[in-house]
Amino acid sequence: MEEQIDIIEDDPIEVRKAKRASLIDSGVDPYGHAFERTALVEQLDETYAGLEDGETTEDEVSVAGRVMARRVQGKIAFLELMDPTGTMQLFCRINALGDEAFEAIKEVDVGDWIGAHGAVMRTRRGQLSVAVDRFELLSKSLRPLPEKFHGLTDKETRYRQRYVDMIVNPEVRDVFAKRSAIVWAIRRYMEEQGFMEVETPFLNGILGGANARPFTTHFNALDRDYYLRIATELPLKRLLVGGFEKVFELGRQFRNEGMDHTHNPEFTTMEAYEAFSDLDGMMRLTRGCFQAAALAACGTLEVEYQGNLVDLSGEWRCASMIELASEGAGEPVDFSRTREELAGILERCGGHADAAWGKGKLIAEIFEEVAESKLIQPTFVTDHPLEVSPLAKKHPDNPELTQRFELFICGHEYANAFTELNDPIDQAERFRAQVAAKDLGDDEAMGYDADYIRALEYGMPPAGGVGIGIDRMVMLLTDSESIRDVLLFPHMKEEA
Repeated sequence: MEEQIDIIEDDPIEVRKAKRASLIDSGVDPYGHAFERTALVEQLDETYAGLEDGETTEDEVSVAGRVMARRVQGKIAFLELMDPTGTMQLFCRINALGDEAFEAIKEVDVGDWIGAHGAVMRTRRGQLSVAVDRFELLSKSLRPLPEKFHGLTDKETRYRQRYVDMIVNPEVRDVFAKRSAIVWAIRRYMEEQGFMEVETPFLNGILGGANARPFTTHFNALDRDYYLRIATELPLKRLLVGGFEKVFELGRQFRNEGMDHTHNPEFTTMEAYEAFSDLDGMMRLTRGCFQAAALAACGTLEVEYQGNLVDLSGEWRCASMIELASEGAGEPVDFSRTREELAGILERCGGHADAAWGKGKLIAEIFEEVAESKLIQPTFVTDHPLEVSPLAKKHPDNPELTQRFELFICGHEYANAFTELNDPIDQAERFRAQVAAKDLGDDEAMGYDADYIRALEYGMPPAGGVGIGIDRMVMLLTDSESIRDVLLFPHMKEEA
């Protein structure tokens, strides 16, 4: 004897499971099969924009999507169908469907996927509709959509259940459609500039290319620990040694650090390296990438971000870190000051001076405290101290500075570029300094990459290199407050 299951009628999931079981018992597959859709909602809206209220056609179409609303009035039912391009009404009459099919469509729930066939019409109230003469259940939804899913209070649920967020908040899908357009535009722009896209390893035996805390994993076949990559810089520059003169990679990086509204441990960058170029070349390339992306996503070079109007057109401001730090601090901030004086300036500006920091690091920290947040329009911040730029070429006029820029917009960094260091002796010395820092407890310092030094000893041409943060670029071009708004599946704390 089969076990009897008591269904709690006010439990919507159990009610829907009972409907599923009933469909299966009657020989109907509640999870359907392939369906040939002949039109999308957007296409129908455009084609029949001139259809008069109350007018019917003999044009038959097949549409498919998710049911977002349902209303039954006697022998008529109205369903709202959503596909990737919009929503439209399905007009269902018992006379057209027959008794059995009409009873079946009355059992359709909000959230179910259906396919429907019928003629295009416009109701007397002006609603473009399909007058359904047959339909198919394509997938039974067992879990009802939440009624109240909007607003800041639901942010965590929205990020955790992105699939639901995209159903009930269509504007979220628009953000990710723009993200796709941005990535496509960058790839097209880079290819137009003669760059070749390549792929480099995610797993690396030596930490390099940036100062960051890594994710560590164990490589069983080699019986040793490896790091998930924190940057693609060193493998890409090896390719310059090998003879490729313009290379780029667009992909994920991993840094085992904190999360906030502009940082996620797993993020996307585009890194590019060009032989015979320099910092000026990287400025042109960076500007071109942003402008191509803005036109693809927004159709304009004037975008609004969190209340700030940002002009991405034309040439962008270029200013040195020391100039901006001095301007923000209200007094000279440069290498002519003693370390104690610089530490005092930093403390007065609200920062904290670590005892291990030299003058260069202190200048960089003062800049962060007093200048970063004021850089609203695109600004290339140049001439970074050597102490915080272990992979950049020294400035020809001041060996304490490097040929490096960071791009700031609305107070946030979007790109980092160097005139690349190609002297193997100088690079080896800087690697040794990084190893010394690591021995003193700096877990973000790089390791000594002997193979990279060997590559440089074969000769790397003068080159420029740049890394662009794709997630932050998408934030800018979609006016998104948090990086989690532009990641389909952001990392979250464990669900309680």
